[in-house]
Amino acid sequence: GGLENVKRELQETVQYPVEHPEKFEKFGMSPSKGVLFYGPPGCGKTLLAKAIANECQANFISIKGPELLTMWFGESEANVREIFDKARQSAPCVLFFDELDSIATQRGSSVGDAGGAADRVLNQLLTEMDGMNAKKTVFIIGATNRPDIIDPALLRPGRLDQLIYIPLPDEDSRLNIFKACLRKSPVAKDVDVTALAKYTQGFSGADITE
Repeated sequence: GGLENVKRELQETVQYPVEHPEKFEKFGMSPSKGVLFYGPPGCGKTLLAKAIANECQANFISIKGPELLTMWFGESEANVREIFDKARQSAPCVLFFDELDSIATQRGSSVGDAGGAADRVLNQLLTEMDGMNAKKTVFIIGATNRPDIIDPALLRPGRLDQLIYIPLPDEDSRLNIFKACLRKSPVAKDVDVTALAKYTQGFSGADITE
């Protein structure tokens, strides 16, 4: 529900390079490789990433940050390499990293073995991003509720160099979410969906769905 401006912005960033790589090549431009979604939890970051992949007719690979972490030395990096290999083989592909803050906090800030694994995963992530061939149309979307703790190296040009805020839904968006959720449910005639939308300010899409 809603997020029309965000969708339009993403279309320009993701869809055009996937559908018209020759235009970027002609003008010597290198398209953006990735964006970072940030904002409160439950606001549909995953759904939005999936919708963009669908619109681009691209494959969609979704990974939760903690899934990449393992205490075994070297295995975490191998996991990252494997995911990028899979994405390249599936190109055009949108690669979605959810809960990015679990693996991409500022290096050296985590303690113990898990901290070391997170640092190694982040280094491998940066290496893979930098090695991406512009001709292989793989686009990376990261998502976090905590952009303030993300390592700045990840946000440099050529990496996740655009930050897109995914806000809590406004009243119109909440109305659309209610309508979509209740479409298949038997609803009493006296239920005023407009009033529900009005009185749920501060609710996320996930809150409304529940």
